[in-house]
Amino acid sequence: METVTESRTIQGNWNQLLEEFEHEFAATAADYDRTDTFVQEPYDKLKKNGFLSAMIPKELGGGGVPYPDMCDMLKGIARSDSSTALAMSMHQHLLAANIWKYKHGNGGEDVLRKVADKQLILISTGANDWLESSGQMEKADDGYLVTGRKGFASQSAVGDLLVTSAPYQDPAAGWQVLHFAVSMKAEGVSRLDDWYTMGMRGTGSHTVKLDKVFIPESAIVLRRPQGEFHPVWNITLTVALPLIMSVYVGIAERAAEITLAQAKAKGGQAHLPILIGEMNNELTAAQVLLADMIRITNNFDFEPIDANGAAMLTRKTLVANATVRTVEKGMHAIGGRSYFRSMDIERLFRDVQASAFHPLPEKAQQAFTGNFLIRQTGN
Repeated sequence: METVTESRTIQGNWNQLLEEFEHEFAATAADYDRTDTFVQEPYDKLKKNGFLSAMIPKELGGGGVPYPDMCDMLKGIARSDSSTALAMSMHQHLLAANIWKYKHGNGGEDVLRKVADKQLILISTGANDWLESSGQMEKADDGYLVTGRKGFASQSAVGDLLVTSAPYQDPAAGWQVLHFAVSMKAEGVSRLDDWYTMGMRGTGSHTVKLDKVFIPESAIVLRRPQGEFHPVWNITLTVALPLIMSVYVGIAERAAEITLAQAKAKGGQAHLPILIGEMNNELTAAQVLLADMIRITNNFDFEPIDANGAAMLTRKTLVANATVRTVEKGMHAIGGRSYFRSMDIERLFRDVQASAFHPLPEKAQQAFTGNFLIRQTGN
């Protein structure tokens, strides 16, 4: 029986594979968008060829792809299919957190081996839960019963493990947030049919409903005080945000390509070069800032300090704003034709808006950064 790794090796290296896939993904992206359906075919293709475990170290059964290369690959996929790239980035950032733990001697090996062996798809809800988390958690024999709704659960249409959290009032320690993973097939877990959105329609980011789902004590991987910033976020933010924002930079790059092709055909308008120049400035800003985010992550060689978390959140806002403005400038340069669905840039414009809603939204980020800087000044 051919293994995933054998299949990948036979067909070529990662970049070659993705170059082949990107043409196929581009051909179906508009259909998934129009029908509000999950990007099943692209996901099947990526899963079959080991992309789900590509970044996992080779000694654990993965492909050993360096972190910067994964960012580049997600950016490349986004140029063809935003939804596939964004959904995949959610899986990859959960892997990345476990890879950091593994490389720093803090665990993670079991999860990474399971993903590599079974090509499991991980579903994240952490961004929506942030510091407070949501839902209810009550004590049961040898574990807990969890009830709640977890929104923006990308890939929940096909995912295997929900990586999430819930608040719990510990009799001794007070309100805490407990982190755990639960199978999507567990009793009491269901997926609501509610992902009908302006953009990123193919990500399958439906709400997952938990109805008295049993979570064994052994499944709890982290306990933290509710509402307080915990050092774990410095790991999560540092590995997650460059992967996620790579998707939006890919969208912006594709929008710029479309704009330049249209501008050459259009021509003759005195203001057109100005719009193109403005678009290029925004795109360059996004690319440079993304490169700096990847530099901070340093292929998992970083310490989980507050300065890294704060730096990532600031850069995320700047990249998000720059990618949105890149696509907007492109639409202005193209003119009224960009408003038609037949122009891919219309879909890209809707998809890029989602960049604002990843942690943290701009005003929340500015407040977080301001408080961080004030505390630093006082030290």
